[in-house]
Amino acid sequence: MTAPSNPSTKPPTDQGPRPRRRVLVFSVLLVVVAVVTFAVSGLLVTIFEHRQEARTPFVRLVEVNEISTDPVPWGTNWPFQFDTYRRTVDVTRTSYGGSSAMPASKLEADPWLRRLYAGYAFSIDYREARGHAYMLFDQEVTERVTKRTQSGACLHCHASIVPTYRRLGLEAMGEDPTAEQLASEFNWPAVIEGFRLASTMKYSDAHAEVLRTPDGTPGEAQPMFPGGSSTGTATPANRPGEPPAPTEGQTDVHQTGEAHPVSCLDCHDPQNMQVRVTRPGFLLGIQALAGSDDPLPHLPSIERWREGPRDEPYDPNLHASRREMRTFVCAQCHVEYYCASKMTLTFPWGNGLKVEDIERFWDDLEFPDGGDFYDYKHGETGAPVYKAQHPEFELWSQGVHARSGVTCADCHMPYERQGAMKVSSHWVRSPLLDINKACQTCHNVPEAELRDKVETIQARTEAHLQRAAVAMTDMLDAIREAQAAGATDEQLRPLFELQKKAMWRLDYISSENSMGFHADQEAVRILGESIDYSRQAQASAIRLRAAAAPEVDLPVEPVRGVTPDGEAPPAAGAEAPQTGED
Repeated sequence: MTAPSNPSTKPPTDQGPRPRRRVLVFSVLLVVVAVVTFAVSGLLVTIFEHRQEARTPFVRLVEVNEISTDPVPWGTNWPFQFDTYRRTVDVTRTSYGGSSAMPASKLEADPWLRRLYAGYAFSIDYREARGHAYMLFDQEVTERVTKRTQSGACLHCHASIVPTYRRLGLEAMGEDPTAEQLASEFNWPAVIEGFRLASTMKYSDAHAEVLRTPDGTPGEAQPMFPGGSSTGTATPANRPGEPPAPTEGQTDVHQTGEAHPVSCLDCHDPQNMQVRVTRPGFLLGIQALAGSDDPLPHLPSIERWREGPRDEPYDPNLHASRREMRTFVCAQCHVEYYCASKMTLTFPWGNGLKVEDIERFWDDLEFPDGGDFYDYKHGETGAPVYKAQHPEFELWSQGVHARSGVTCADCHMPYERQGAMKVSSHWVRSPLLDINKACQTCHNVPEAELRDKVETIQARTEAHLQRAAVAMTDMLDAIREAQAAGATDEQLRPLFELQKKAMWRLDYISSENSMGFHADQEAVRILGESIDYSRQAQASAIRLRAAAAPEVDLPVEPVRGVTPDGEAPPAAGAEAPQTGED
């Protein structure tokens, strides 16, 4: 018999674990909330700090001004940019140059260059360029300077020379400029006058004038990079212990500064850090370009200026956009120009930027003494010829990147993040050494694919360059044979013109530092024309030195296919014979 249940009796319960679980959950929740609160607070503090940092991109701890060619004080105010600028001493190579250690002579790698430059100092010493840190030192030690007298115009691009131009210009205007006066304002009229004076000096004399100019760090005599200072490494243009010789009318030979390679002052206004143009050669050249009829869709500020009243010359510091200025500051030096003491350094853009426009400018130019312009007379043939410098800006202007609004700095000085700031790297070098920042911001493809594309373009350009070099040497051989056979000056004149055109185009692409990448189709077009002109000159020279050709009376065959004349055509439906013609 089952005992009756007692409804008042409750089953036993375990109440211990349940409160403990609640305490544990609450504790975990409290920790999570604390961590999230801490993270959010940290994020808000970081955002606030970055906003403050962005509002004040630099703190002016050291004063810099218009004589501050020494970059060290700038580095105190702008440490991020300065750190990358100092890395231009690094020596990494790419397949076709880049920032490289002092390499073997190009003349050894490509012996045809000696024949191209025969009669010119480049046939003595010609090497791959290194980074900006070495741009002054390498010029001082090249045998082109040590074995030949060079022009002070070379310092227009190899040194931070604008304060020296200003000082020379003010002295020519009858003033005795103090360091304070030199530091107070840019003074374009004085800079241009000094530029004209220095262009006709000897290199060593112009270098001495740089040492007479304060550099913004009095009492400090150790330049940041190799060369430049008379108290540093000895070079033929810069010998320790030898004070600079006074020029005519000068008695003060005291050294007040050092010579520096391109530095902050050359591209930035010291008061507000705005990018600016400082090189007189570029200013005069871009004004001539603006006045030409050359279409310049990749430089819209010039197109707008042309549509205006033109009551004032085009001034890139007033009219150009910030994007254009990121190319113009590089185009102050990476261009074609005349650089010798017979006349002021000249940018040849009066007809436009294409190779034939520049050639026509040189063709129409006369030296101040009234003689026809030429860079040198070729050492093998005696032909007056032109020497291309390094026309990166001109070739870039014909390429897809220029048409797409891509500037020099976008690729060679790509942006990088430094805290809240987007900073342009001042480690100027080949984009192939930083494809991620330099290329992949626009090209969403793997690095290996981008590298292969660039190297394919450069390899094809190099192949055409070597073909043009072979054609050039064949041309020189043929002209020399014609001269040995007694060709007259009148007979040789058209050959010399063809030689000049052929060598100018070969040198133009050979001296341009992208191996065709800046405008690959244009580079191959120019090399094709070089080959054509070389072969024309070669053929004409062979006719001059060879015996007269015999009378040609061989019959000319009529047009015909494989089927002999008079043979019946194939029957309907039969396969027609092959004629060898489409």
